[in-house]
Parts: sequence; structure tokens; C-alpha cells
Amino acid sequence: MNICDSEVSMPISARTCSCKEENGKRVTYTLIESYHGLCLDKKDIIISELEACITLLKYSIDEADRSTIEREIAQLRIMLDLLS
Repeated sequence: MNICDSEVSMPISARTCSCKEENGKRVTYTLIESYHGLCLDKKDIIISELEACITLLKYSIDEADRSTIEREIAQLRIMLDLLS
């Protein structure tokens, strides 16, 4: 029997898109297939979204994307504080 560890460190990925937002940009999320994907609670999802946004911010070069991502990070931190 072969056992391999297919878990990813970040179960959610983030990207920016230009759909249905006042300023033309928004952050969207994609769940990455993982073994424990169904075991995430609200706090886990928000933490994963926050980590994905922080990673996305590192690679963002467009100023409009950066401001959109920074606004999303601020909102996620507020939500995380409310859940704590």
C-alpha cells in the first residue's frame, strides 16, 4: 500500500477579478482540494482566506489590485476578531 501526503499548506487560494464591484476589482477565492476540506469551520476558512490574501499581496504589482487586497485583508481581520 502506498501512502502519500497530498495535503496542501493553504486550502484556499485567492485572486483578484474585475466583476461586480464598485471600484472594478474584488478578491475571489477557490477551495483547493484537500483531504480535510469538509472539516473547516468559519474561523478556519477566514484564516485560510487571510493567508491566501497575504500571499497574493506579496505577488501583486498592480496598484488597484494591491488596494483591493489590502481592503479585503482588513475586512477579514475584523471578521476574525469578531469570531475570537
